[in-house]
Formats: sequence, structure tokens, C-alpha cells
Amino acid sequence: MSGQGKRGTGGSDGRGADRATVRAGRWTVQIARPNKVLFPDDGITKLDLAEYYARVAPAMLPHVRGRPVAMERYPDGLNGQRFFHKNVNGSVPQWVHTARIGKQRGSLTQILCDNAATLVYLADQACITPHVWLSRVDRPQHPDQMIFDLDPPEGKFAEARRAALTLKGLLEDLGLPGFPKTTGGKGIHVMVPLDRRTDFGAVREFARGVGELLAARDPEGFTMEQRKGRRSGRLFIDIMRNAYAQHAVAPYAVRARAGAPVATPLDWSEMEQEGLRPERFTIRTIPERVEGGKDPWGRPRGRSLKEPRRLLAEMLAGEAV
Repeated sequence: MSGQGKRGTGGSDGRGADRATVRAGRWTVQIARPNKVLFPDDGITKLDLAEYYARVAPAMLPHVRGRPVAMERYPDGLNGQRFFHKNVNGSVPQWVHTARIGKQRGSLTQILCDNAATLVYLADQACITPHVWLSRVDRPQHPDQMIFDLDPPEGKFAEARRAALTLKGLLEDLGLPGFPKTTGGKGIHVMVPLDRRTDFGAVREFARGVGELLAARDPEGFTMEQRKGRRSGRLFIDIMRNAYAQHAVAPYAVRARAGAPVATPLDWSEMEQEGLRPERFTIRTIPERVEGGKDPWGRPRGRSLKEPRRLLAEMLAGEAV
């Protein structure tokens, strides 16, 4: 991959330079063991990952800025141990912003991805995939987005695409926009921007109602059943990310899978293409797609749920008759 990295000297691990630098916005970030291969089947190194996040930062930052981050880390690459890292209990560079986050018993300190250098810093920590909250740190109990996670049976991405288009139609009937995103896996997220006037509990109940209505209208195709053994080959409409301290894969985040697929925001015209495959969006193809900060989602305006809740209640009541 071409990028902004500059390899240093040393080679303490016997495979080349033991550090490099990547320019990210106003700062230069050091990358330790830049030639460490994180994706063994693809030859993608830690430096490649850092350079990717530096290049896509203009498009990615509006989606992640101000949100607490859960880091999905692979210090020894995909074939090594994976762990999620939330609490930061050591020192970080001065340009890495953090926030104290309340939890059921006490609190923890989490990183906020507020600038390009922080995205590159996370890559240096072998964080392949940053996951972010659905709310921002200034109003953590009031999300500015609602997410429907459309989870099809393995190998049936076309069903997720169909479900996304069906959900889009229902959201439009409720007066709400939806914004689709491949997850880098087998499913699709549809995001609805909110005005932060509704707390997580009410948002989740609204999302549950939408899911129940979809399942009632197409019980052979959709289900709200969380147990895989009871889904009977149906697509699972998962609304449980809509809760305090839960998170979702960040837009433009790389996934820890062969080929280095990327969670990619799409335009609905792309979602309508029958041949759409998530494998086409990867660490190698996304930088050109978002060059100059281009993003099919733009800057969505947050919407109120007041009128949509009334409309949804009427639809659910009519379905029950």
C-alpha cells in the first residue's frame, strides 16, 4: 500500500525497521514494529494499517469524533490473541483525548477519536477495529444515532440487502431517513440520525417496535429471536446495540478478517444493486473512494422520534387487529 509512512532504522526483530512515522494532520505518530504482519494471508502490516487510517481520517472523523472507543486489538496479528481494550490506565500522547465514563460500579477512562493522529495511534496499538458508542461523551445517555443490525444466515448477504431496503421503506413511512453501511462481515447496519432528545431506553423500545413490525409483516423472512437455534434460517433484526455503553463498528473501520474488509457507508443506489458484495470494500479500495473526505452519508441531520413514535404505535395497533 502507498501511504505516508516513513520507515526508520534498526530492525531489532530481524524483519526490517523497528519503527516508522506516519504524518496525521498536525502530528507525526511513531509506529513501533511497522513491518509486523497483521493479516498473514494478505501481507498487510501494521504500517499499512496506520497509513490507511491516516488517509481515510477526513471521511471517518465526523462519524467517530467525541465517541468513547472500544479497541479490538491483535498484537500478534489475526492468528494471535484478540482482546477488547476499553480502559486506559497509562499515559497517552497529549493529542489523544480521553474521557471519564461512568459505569455500574465506578468509572473508566476511554479514548475519544477526535483527530487523525489518534486513529493512527490506535493502529500502532494493533487496534485493527475501533468500535464506538452511539452517543457522544457530552450527552452519553442520549444517543445521536439508532442502529438496526441486520444479521442474515451465513453466506446470504443478499437477504441483508433485501432487509435493508424493506427497512428503508418502513422508516420513510415513519418520516425517518436511514443510512446503510456494510459491517465488513455478513450483515448490514442501517443508521438513523437522532436529535439527542430521547434517552437510550426510549430509543431501544422504538427500535424494538420497528423490528417487531418488520417481523410481523414477513414472519418467514425476519425474526427478533436472539437465539440462533430458534431463527429457522431467518434474518435476525438486532436492536440491542441501542443501549448505554454498547458500541458498533465505526464507519471506515477495518475488520479483522482475511482480505481486510472495511465497514463502509453506502448510498441507497448502491444498496439497490443486486450484485453488491461487501468484499469489494477493503483497506486497499476505500482510500480512493473517500479521497478528499467524500462520504455518501454527508452530514445527516438528527431527527426527533416524537411523531415517528406516534405513527409506529398506530401501525403496530393496526397489525394486531
